Amino acid sequence: MLDVYARAADPHDAFELSRLWLGRIDAESGPHGVRPWLAERWRASTVRRSVTPEEVLTSRATVRFIKELFNFFFQEDLYGDLRSDSHLMLSGGAADEKYWGLPEVLKECIRYALDCDWYGYSDSCGRIQAREAVAAYESARIPGVTYDASNIALTMGGTMAVGTLADFIVSRSRPPSAPALCAAPNYPPLVEAIACRTATRLVPLQAQGGKMCLEPLLTALSPSTPLVLLQTAANPTGAGVDERDLARLLNALSPATLILLDECHEWLGPENRLSPARAARNVVRISSLSKHWSAPGIKVGWITADSVLIAEYYKYASTHFGGPPSLFYTLIEVLTRMERWRVTGVRSVGAEEVREFDATYGLTKERLQAAYANFSAEREARLRSLLVLRDAAHARLSQFATVIRPRHSINTTVMLPGWNDSYRCFRDLLRETGVATYPGILNFCFSGGAVRLTSARSWQDIDTATRRLSAHVGSETLPYG
Repeated sequence: MLDVYARAADPHDAFELSRLWLGRIDAESGPHGVRPWLAERWRASTVRRSVTPEEVLTSRATVRFIKELFNFFFQEDLYGDLRSDSHLMLSGGAADEKYWGLPEVLKECIRYALDCDWYGYSDSCGRIQAREAVAAYESARIPGVTYDASNIALTMGGTMAVGTLADFIVSRSRPPSAPALCAAPNYPPLVEAIACRTATRLVPLQAQGGKMCLEPLLTALSPSTPLVLLQTAANPTGAGVDERDLARLLNALSPATLILLDECHEWLGPENRLSPARAARNVVRISSLSKHWSAPGIKVGWITADSVLIAEYYKYASTHFGGPPSLFYTLIEVLTRMERWRVTGVRSVGAEEVREFDATYGLTKERLQAAYANFSAEREARLRSLLVLRDAAHARLSQFATVIRPRHSINTTVMLPGWNDSYRCFRDLLRETGVATYPGILNFCFSGGAVRLTSARSWQDIDTATRRLSAHVGSETLPYG
């Protein structure tokens, strides 16, 4: 990373940085390079300056460069020039919906809404019954905290939620005197949504034993920090935050500092009671169906925040996008009511649970009990199978690679012997084994050859992919060049 910055004619030009990075990959790949014009651009470059890590972490160009590299990976490489139907795609980051899709009860909610023609205009923060259900669920997750509908806004997924929140927060405030802080690793679209609107500093966090160390964020905080973005379970490593460490961070925030807690990857791991500090007035919690429920294409989620902020956000939403898709309100209502019952230990429903739903649904105790039982059974089977697959993939990969055991998520990060560049590792493995991995550089893992593999695929794919990777690594100590 420092070498690329040192060679750029204009280190503030994100496009030049990304082309230099890719040119270096092609130059190092020798006869296996696919874009000789980029390789030649790298060979013609010379060191022009010295660069410090702090300059990289605070440069606007860094975030845009990683986002451009992210776009290139998907558009030009993975699903572009290098695409093949024979590839084993372990790079996706989401569960295969053919095997682990929405429970049938939730699919029925969408069918019901269609039959009722519930896809018209609605409140810009979402239907009140759905927001009440989400509020009750989120209240059950945090001891001593009571949310109501005024604390909830339904959204079009997690990525858009961060983008709209960044725009909303920056537009309602005076220009800040300090940069926003974005913890790394992180998801490029989220960080870019903030960096394109205000000065931003990346804050790398180390992980050990499946837990992220939040000390660098605490050190970087100042009373004038306007905004913090933190994934409570990191992508790509699956490392989680310790609830006591998170509480210490949240309690250290200035009242003027808002923190966005991206909780979307916080699943498939320990279900700890959440700290009451998550309900502070300057905390915005972001949830989505994309990862936990294998439904990224539905683009549905919610934010939980102080009622004053939600009231202001309503005005922003009504101006900029109107509101989330009303077709999915029943799905959210049923999902979060049943999830709350699970959290609070409800095993069989009674009249009280039936009364939670509008009488027009025509629910009886028997029908609701059958739906809840089916939901619970599918949920538990899904959880068990994903955990078994993740553990099996971890065991296989550990035989020939250094593996970071995830605390959460369906993703596993590995470091294979012989690579110190994650994008180069992706390219070489794809060419030599037909296994598609996800380079760590795309999530701001600036050094090393770590790549991410998604274990939520059929065992046949996992088995074939790990055998190919093992055979390749075992037969070749170093990649070509």
